[in-house]
Amino acid sequence: MAFQCQRDCYMKEFVTSVVSCCPAELKHEVNGKKETLKGFNVKLQDTILFPEGGGQPDDHGLIGDVPVLRVTRQGPEAIHFVGSPLEVGQEVQVQVDWERRFDHMQQHSGQHLITALADTLFGYKTTSWELGRQRSTIELDTPSVKPAQLQALEEAINEKIRVHVPVTVQLLSIDDPAVEKVRSRGLPDDHAGPIRIVDIEGVDANMCCGTHVSNLSQLQVIKLLGTEKGKKNKTNLIFLAGNRVLKYAEKSYSTERSLKCVGFFFYRKEGDNEFMNIIANEINTEETLVFLTVGEEKGPGLFLLAGPSGRVADMGPRVLEMLQGKGAGKNGRFQGKANSLARRGEVEAFLQQHCKHHTSEEE
Repeated sequence: MAFQCQRDCYMKEFVTSVVSCCPAELKHEVNGKKETLKGFNVKLQDTILFPEGGGQPDDHGLIGDVPVLRVTRQGPEAIHFVGSPLEVGQEVQVQVDWERRFDHMQQHSGQHLITALADTLFGYKTTSWELGRQRSTIELDTPSVKPAQLQALEEAINEKIRVHVPVTVQLLSIDDPAVEKVRSRGLPDDHAGPIRIVDIEGVDANMCCGTHVSNLSQLQVIKLLGTEKGKKNKTNLIFLAGNRVLKYAEKSYSTERSLKCVGFFFYRKEGDNEFMNIIANEINTEETLVFLTVGEEKGPGLFLLAGPSGRVADMGPRVLEMLQGKGAGKNGRFQGKANSLARRGEVEAFLQQHCKHHTSEEE
């Protein structure tokens, strides 16, 4: 068996034949619970599905119309776990789950780039890394990374992406003198065959079995989310690459919009106008709606409505009416005295509904 994406990680379909198919079990987690799935381990003459290794998860895909749920490595062979048996000797078409594959390519090439530049700029060596489902982590051999260093590293990383640096793969024999010149954390004990070198032109050359992009421009963008304290006086650097950055930005924007709709509502029995203004001053009321009240829960009190000036001007008189109060507003703030705070909950519901209606009109 040979992994046919040694050089071409963009191969999406491949015709091969079934060498063996044996009953097997797969232990995995579903919603945090460990389960054992009965199925079959399949060996193929050749495969384009990457077996997990080197910090990178395995590929998923299809053998014929049978889903491949796990791909592992046993020496030079890839073992495909499937739910249905396949006939030995049968010719089959293998298809890769391209969305998953390309995501892994972006994260793995991103890790190589970050690792190389963290070493070049600051001398921080990578001791391990993990490609997670939502974010990836690089363990750096340093007790801390300063914010200014993190910013400089991110800028240098994305500059390399912008200038379209090529990424190439070489297959070398283990006794080739060039092997000694590349970065490596060592080979597995059961390694067999040629040494695979992933070369980012002018940046890094590294032994690696994983799947990678052919040009740094295909990473699109890399975002360093921050650092966490690691084990043994090391630092974990958290990052996203490519499409994950776009999804993160979309999720952040949706969260921001939902917060604008919900707004910030706060009630306290003791307090005065100064107290409410101090709170409002700490919130970005140009984007977020704020409704603050102080006083007796079902009796008289004070209120402050703050937010985008146009919306506050529209809603202020209605809030005043519901609280049976007196007040006035300008510059995005409407405040006054309430004869009764008993309908405070109704006011909050009204503000939320108004905000949702306003948001739907923007969309």
